[in-house]
Amino acid sequence: MEKKIRVLIAKAGLDGHDRGAKVVAAALRDSGMEVIYTGLRQTPEMIIEAAIQEDVDAIGISILSGAHMTIFPKILTLMKEKGLDDVLLTGGGIIPGEDVKALKEMGCGELFTPGSLTTDTANYIKEWVAQHPRKLDVSK
Repeated sequence: MEKKIRVLIAKAGLDGHDRGAKVVAAALRDSGMEVIYTGLRQTPEMIIEAAIQEDVDAIGISILSGAHMTIFPKILTLMKEKGLDDVLLTGGGIIPGEDVKALKEMGCGELFTPGSLTTDTANYIKEWVAQHPRKLDVSK
């Protein structure tokens, strides 16, 4: 039996609007993925700790607060520090095009803005995970 893709969906910072995150989480579940939703007001440290504990293949951040240029770089830094270089960081929300470009240059995966299809998000995650197999951690 093939291992299900595990995705952590998180709402970072003070952003209290989670309808979009819940819609994406449901769509990813419907596409066959296992989804862990952390809930509102997560710090980057809490998100990374949950990602490690849940052994996820991808982290999806939903952000509508305008703090994307702070939150995503902090998460990327923590991912590098914790050795999560084989985990996808993706997300979406209200992110201007020039910021999408800058975040992708920093190492973020695709970022989905309003109007994006949830099927595109699911397909992107599936393709990324297929092309980037996780390393085995023999210390566990």
